[in-house]
Amino acid sequence: MRFTVPERVSPLAPFGHQTFRTIWIASIASNFGGLIQAVGAAWMMTAISSSENMVALVQSSTALPIMLFSLVAGALADNYNRRSIMLTAQAFMLAMSILLTAFAFLGLLTPWLLLSFTFLIGCGTALNNPSWQASVGDLVPREVLPAAVTLNSVGFNITRSVGPAIGGAIVAAFGAAAAFAANALSYFALIFALLRWKQEERASKLPRETLGRALSAGFGYVAMSPKLINVLFRSALFGLAASAILALLPLVARDLVAGGPLTYGFMLGAFGVGAVGGAMLNARLREMFSSEMIVRLSFTGFALSTVVAALSHSTIVTCLVLLVPGACWVLSLSLFNTTVQLSTPRWVVGRALSFYQTAAFGGIAVGGWLWGSLAETYGVSTALMLASLAMVFGALIGWKLGLPSLETLNLDPVNTFREPSLRLDLQPRSGPIVLLIDYTIREENVTEFLTLMSERRRIRIRDGARQWALMRDLENPDIWTETYHTATWADYVRHNQRRTQTDSEVWTRIRELHAGPDGPRVHRMIERQAIPPLDTEDDIFHKTRLDLHH
Repeated sequence: MRFTVPERVSPLAPFGHQTFRTIWIASIASNFGGLIQAVGAAWMMTAISSSENMVALVQSSTALPIMLFSLVAGALADNYNRRSIMLTAQAFMLAMSILLTAFAFLGLLTPWLLLSFTFLIGCGTALNNPSWQASVGDLVPREVLPAAVTLNSVGFNITRSVGPAIGGAIVAAFGAAAAFAANALSYFALIFALLRWKQEERASKLPRETLGRALSAGFGYVAMSPKLINVLFRSALFGLAASAILALLPLVARDLVAGGPLTYGFMLGAFGVGAVGGAMLNARLREMFSSEMIVRLSFTGFALSTVVAALSHSTIVTCLVLLVPGACWVLSLSLFNTTVQLSTPRWVVGRALSFYQTAAFGGIAVGGWLWGSLAETYGVSTALMLASLAMVFGALIGWKLGLPSLETLNLDPVNTFREPSLRLDLQPRSGPIVLLIDYTIREENVTEFLTLMSERRRIRIRDGARQWALMRDLENPDIWTETYHTATWADYVRHNQRRTQTDSEVWTRIRELHAGPDGPRVHRMIERQAIPPLDTEDDIFHKTRLDLHH
């Protein structure tokens, strides 16, 4: 059944859940340190390298690991304890931050070494993010999930509104090494909060999916979900185009307005203030406009702001205009995130979010390199003007590939499947399993039946079925047989446990078309190959002579 996400849920409702509140507050401290480090890394690169491309690559080195490793991290988030994964990621980032601080204090950093450290810290972020974002749906009820996602954006952008300015002041007063040290200290609060979180274990009688099968199942789900594909494409395009502002902002501060690290920090702060404003307006705008309209407005706002930033030589004007892309940034990314979560059942939400992060941060990583290369060849202003054209294209393409509305489907599991009693003693790894379902369909219902079976095929393949086919009996045309395979018995059980309330609507309509006295007949079979008979002694003798002769 369809239901609409409640529009009047309080934006602060998620704070009523203690674990979410505790981790959210700790995340603010960690994000604060991360932004201080980002300012230090970007400005240090301007000091140790004269290449505009190297400066832009600081952002790419942070985003690239998220593009490369989010898919694996998403599979891990759906199959392992998410709290343990997050603790591992935070400990790794803490260790890398301590090393970065030590190298900076000792004066050993080179441009490529700095990029290596930011890349490694980005690897920790890539491991952490799918588990954290998937955990939000475990910490709060579904009806307040959009508010929780928005609060995460608000928390990050509250720190962004003041963190960069403080980071710029720290870099100006004490140097980049002090900024790196501040970031290292910021991890302790979040590690402590995660240690206090008593996550409920998800009991399952089935063996854990292997990494390869988990990735394959996630890819299959996304590939057979057209709405998700649209979200991924638009988020990648948004990341590619919008990354120009953040990637080139150190150069804007240094070259276009002739400022220093404090100026750069104030510009990032202005971007963050705009993001907080966008987050505050998020719920109201969703009531007034469709998801697609909000994204189009965000692309357009980015485009106009980028043009002004490219032409401005005033710090005040540039800071004021950066309020707009800050708001557009949080509106779009939180909308993409919410749409993915509300369009995905819990069994695969970590992997779906990892695909989203791969798309968005892949766009940011490629954009950082692209706009940096263009700035080095043609200048900062020209690169920003070209980026604005990409943003206009991103707005226009929405007429063809629009986002789904926030009206969502009931993706709660049906939980009606019970393993049948079998006369064969099967193990979870036994297989391949072949399913045949016989339907009796009258001629006048064939057209509707075929339409429903087309949707049935999409659902089957999306949930892990292989070699799906629909056959019609030549001697008795009223008999139709649906068939598909699963690799093992455990995969067959998983396939049925993944059925959602919305999926059951299709199955109910198909059963209503079935004209037999009982329900559709289900045949569960295990595939076996015929074994050829053993050779006789004479056969072996003749074959041996033939082999020796040759």
